[in-house]
Amino acid sequence: MVKLNRFRAIALAAVMALAIAAPFAIAQSKDPGAQRAHGMRGGDRMSGAFFRNLDLTDAQKAQMKQIREAHSQSLRPLMEQIRAKRQEIHQANQGGTFNESLVAQKLTEIAPLEAKLMGEQFRTHQEMLSVLTAEQKAKLEQLREQQKTRWTERKANKQSSK
Repeated sequence: MVKLNRFRAIALAAVMALAIAAPFAIAQSKDPGAQRAHGMRGGDRMSGAFFRNLDLTDAQKAQMKQIREAHSQSLRPLMEQIRAKRQEIHQANQGGTFNESLVAQKLTEIAPLEAKLMGEQFRTHQEMLSVLTAEQKAKLEQLREQQKTRWTERKANKQSSK
């Protein structure tokens, strides 16, 4: 029973890490179609609503692009390793049987990779924030709060319609 609870805790941690990391991973993707599918256009985060509404100067846009490109070299291998481990989990469970020990092992291997990925993404985000003026940072925070409110409202509407 303890082993099953440990597995659930690891699985929950992996799902939470994925939920946090997915937007950053999508933003780093070179596939514009994947980005459009998640509300982004043009293949980079700057074209997302948050940065588009900040009135970045051309110099700021260039700095943001340089930061993304510099960090993508460290992010891409981590994302590829995580993707490969997830594929191993998927393949191991295709036969209709669930190999709990193998899944637990792979999730244990994925967790430190996701932690490292999140750390890199945080560093990238902090560098990008350092490019913004105080006014742009304030506007970004305002946009985030608006998005958070919309998300909460959507979630409440979805709950009430059930």
